[in-house]
Amino acid sequence: MSSNPDIWNVMARLREGGVPFALVSVVRTVSVTAAKAGAHAIILEDGAIHWGWIGGGCARGATIKAARECIADGQSRLISVQPGDRLAGIGVKAGDTREGVRYARNMCPSEGTMDLFIEPILPPPELVVMGASPVALVLVELAGRFGFDVTAAAPESAHPLLDAAARRIVGFELPKTRRQRFIVVSTQGAGDEAALTAALAHPFAQVLFVGSRRKAAALASELREQGIEPARLDAVKAPAGLDIGAVTPDEIALSILAELVQIRARPARSAVGLVA
Repeated sequence: MSSNPDIWNVMARLREGGVPFALVSVVRTVSVTAAKAGAHAIILEDGAIHWGWIGGGCARGATIKAARECIADGQSRLISVQPGDRLAGIGVKAGDTREGVRYARNMCPSEGTMDLFIEPILPPPELVVMGASPVALVLVELAGRFGFDVTAAAPESAHPLLDAAARRIVGFELPKTRRQRFIVVSTQGAGDEAALTAALAHPFAQVLFVGSRRKAAALASELREQGIEPARLDAVKAPAGLDIGAVTPDEIALSILAELVQIRARPARSAVGLVA
């Protein structure tokens, strides 16, 4: 990483603001290239180069395309921008990926080669825990250790029990967000319908319901009659958690966290209700 302190300051500000971005590092150059090994750039979600330098138009298009894809799916990329004759010489064409390297064509007269590593720097996913049931309390206490930014949504009277959350919301109405959001409805009889309705009001990566399939199906039937889209209701997973034979609140919370980690590790997909 560059010793230039500016890049650290810029990255810190973006991370503090919850802004997703891609860090681009030039790792190798051959022949004449505008940027040299060790150069860096920060590219935002919309493709804007927020900071740094990766050369002119010869590599810019392929780099920006890869950076946007990287932010969208959370996967790092290594791209190699080479002149057409060199691509042909190794038996690939622009757009091919071989052994983890994506190839792009350098259209400039300089005919240099540039290899770039692009990595996503994404805000931690938000986990909204709805309710103040025993399972909810354990989830709020533990989820932060697994890389989730925890929001507790519950009646104000329960907030003293939820002080491990990064933020607390009175009731269940959630603000909009562009971040990846997971929701666990763990009201367990204390506002189930209101919580599930609020959970489905905005885009989400996953909603898990702590309760039996029968209870979840009954609630879904009621909410369907109230006009909530069937596709959103069908996306609710019940019962929440992996099947590990959990019985106690601690065990159930553990099974839910295991499922959330499993879901988070999958390749990114569009949030339900969010147009990609």
